[in-house]
Amino acid sequence: MANAGSGSLATLLFFFLFPAALHKVVSQNLVTDNVSVVEGDTAIISCRVKNNDDSVIQLLNPNRQTIYFRDMRPLKDSRFQLVNFSDNELRVSLSNVSLSDEGRYVCQLYTDPPQEAYADITVLIPPGNPIIEARDEVLSEGNETEMTCSAMSSKPAAAIRWMKGDKELPGKPKVELTYDKMYTVTSRLSFTVNKEDDGMPVICIVDHPAVKDFRAQKYLEVQYKPEVKIVVAFPQGLTREGENLELTCQAKGKPQPHRVKWLKVDDDVPSHAVVTGDDLFIENLNKSYNGTYRCVASNTLGESFDDYILYVYDSRAGEGAPRTVDHAVIGGVVAVVVFAMLCLLIVLGRYFARHKGTYFTHEAKGADDAADADTAIINAEGGHTNSDEKKEYYI
Repeated sequence: MANAGSGSLATLLFFFLFPAALHKVVSQNLVTDNVSVVEGDTAIISCRVKNNDDSVIQLLNPNRQTIYFRDMRPLKDSRFQLVNFSDNELRVSLSNVSLSDEGRYVCQLYTDPPQEAYADITVLIPPGNPIIEARDEVLSEGNETEMTCSAMSSKPAAAIRWMKGDKELPGKPKVELTYDKMYTVTSRLSFTVNKEDDGMPVICIVDHPAVKDFRAQKYLEVQYKPEVKIVVAFPQGLTREGENLELTCQAKGKPQPHRVKWLKVDDDVPSHAVVTGDDLFIENLNKSYNGTYRCVASNTLGESFDDYILYVYDSRAGEGAPRTVDHAVIGGVVAVVVFAMLCLLIVLGRYFARHKGTYFTHEAKGADDAADADTAIINAEGGHTNSDEKKEYYI
């Protein structure tokens, strides 16, 4: 940059050439904006005036040296270039910004009293490529591992996030300020692995205003003991006497099991059973072969197995089986019958209740007006007057 005398010279020129600019101006408003710029890029500084009455605008650097006086550049730094000059704006560009350009720039308007507005230029320095390191190159299922990720020499300090697949994991960051006023951030991540993590990427993502999508990743290698599953290749239904049986042992692990072993729990495998690779083949089944057959696979991390229970049915088992009864249909029919019976009982009850009343026998006809039961019997048609005659009562 030029020496401090250039700013003083511009001020003297101003007082001799523009004395009228010092008169008082009411309601003039000088504004500017702070600027953030990545190191090496171009910064734009804009000094704007509202309701200007031809007052002079100039731009000063943090050392109060004049960069531009109206449209003239006293400062001999060709990185500053005039972008726009008018009564209402002085706009200047600063190319190839470096950390030494950071500071407070002054927009100055020559009024009475003079007005100033300040534009702070902040220089952003992106971190170097993130470096990810793992404590263990090869892991075993169930073990804990640790990784670190570093983002060095940035301004301001970067933020670091961790992802394992599509899941975010919490890290422990540490921020250090270096001698050159730069920041180095190191994040430490600890987690336990399982077999599903084998081949999974662990990603270190660096967030910084100067860069986007800055990341490094490392793929996990996890060893685990075999997973074993027995699959029936034949038959597809019941295992009957006289038929053949074929079982396949599927074993997966890391490292991959070299071979599998077939055995029968609590007994020997039938002598004519054939083992070919991962397959067990038994022909002409009979009930003496019933039992539990086991496939065992192993690698350097351990041993696993799966069982198949064989039960041999009669040769005609499953043929001509009686048709199954639909219990839901039977239940529905029973419910309808019960409902019909209840309805019938209700109707009969109402009928008998409606026809219930007093009636007389043929012998008691005409006895309604009697004062008591004895008189009613005496007065009844066909009755007798002597006391030895038969009496009849209706209760």
